[in-house]
Amino acid sequence: MSNNLHQAGVKLLKQLSRHADVVMDAYLAGSVSESTHDVAVIEKLKKSGILWRPEPDEELRLKRSVRALLEEALSDERNRQIDANVGSAFGTIKTLADHYKEARHNIDYGAAEAYLADLSEHVYSFTDSLRYSIRVLWGRINNEFGYVGSINAKIRENELAQSQVSELLNGLEMFQFSELSEIAGDIRELRRLLVTNLQETLSQCTLELSAVQGRLLELIGRFRQIQGRTRLLKGFLLHTDLHPDYQPENHVAHKHVPRLFNCAEAIIKPASVDVNNASHEIVLLEAVSKIKAISRDLLPSKVREHNVETTMTEVEDFDIPDNPLKLAVDEYFCEVIDSGLRQSALEYLKANKLEWEAENWLYQVIGGYEGLPDEHKAYFELEPIGEPDPVYNGNFMIHDVELWLA
Repeated sequence: MSNNLHQAGVKLLKQLSRHADVVMDAYLAGSVSESTHDVAVIEKLKKSGILWRPEPDEELRLKRSVRALLEEALSDERNRQIDANVGSAFGTIKTLADHYKEARHNIDYGAAEAYLADLSEHVYSFTDSLRYSIRVLWGRINNEFGYVGSINAKIRENELAQSQVSELLNGLEMFQFSELSEIAGDIRELRRLLVTNLQETLSQCTLELSAVQGRLLELIGRFRQIQGRTRLLKGFLLHTDLHPDYQPENHVAHKHVPRLFNCAEAIIKPASVDVNNASHEIVLLEAVSKIKAISRDLLPSKVREHNVETTMTEVEDFDIPDNPLKLAVDEYFCEVIDSGLRQSALEYLKANKLEWEAENWLYQVIGGYEGLPDEHKAYFELEPIGEPDPVYNGNFMIHDVELWLA
């Protein structure tokens, strides 16, 4: 199967190289005519899936996958296609992760390795597609939508970009990393793909999309300002065309000057402290010291009726008894070490008929694990058992914890 795919891929790439002039003509012109090129070459490209005909009476065009490859390689600014369908990628990633876990559970290492390769490809393809979409958006913003000529077209392109950014952000909200962490479990490969790499990438992309959204709002404000001034100027030109004898009045001769011509800036600006002036530093420090000073000179002095003598003696030794709850948690850790099995904290509490509340017991178990030195903590694994909060997003309600040897 892999050998056949390799041969088919090499054959396709050779055809692209051999007939590059036909492919680029179709890319630049949007379509290619059969009369301007060799019929045999056109037929080969059609059979290979490089060219296709949308309608019987239409000319041949490039397949979308080939066009996307050229747009990415050539950094073509005309490309405005952004894949904002994040939900399907999330579903595919979860499905492949379940396939990998099932194959690993059934000790089918060949299938597990294949599913892991597919999962890695989907995760990396999704993150690369997301970064590519952000690059396209930044390219359009930095160019100020220069591929369209009118202000109205720029505003429409800006609104399209804003809708795409909103769809991407709404799609990224579907990624619940608590769910992905639960799917990955204690499998190192899945945690590296679904939690570490994916979470870091999506956090960076979310921040960058927020910056893109702010820049788009700033641009559309500028475009609308230019549009309003353009309409005002066009209205004035239309008025002069309809009234060729129009002459502006002498507003200076009027008794009441219109407010439009009476908008002068203030001669003296409001006073403010110049914190950057070094010559004012001593005055400012003196003012600040007076504000913060607390004087108790005016308070009446208190006079004791009798003198109080202070005698220094040796401090007696005393012992602080260990907390019984902490001792019980230490016994629980020792039980896990002796048995070598994965044990639930609540089951241990019920089995030994301990008298503490379940919540206090879980807090002490988690605190005992976190309080261990790093070299001792490396011998244990602690996993919280719970479910996401149904009302508040991002909160994980812990019902129990399980402890086992790493």
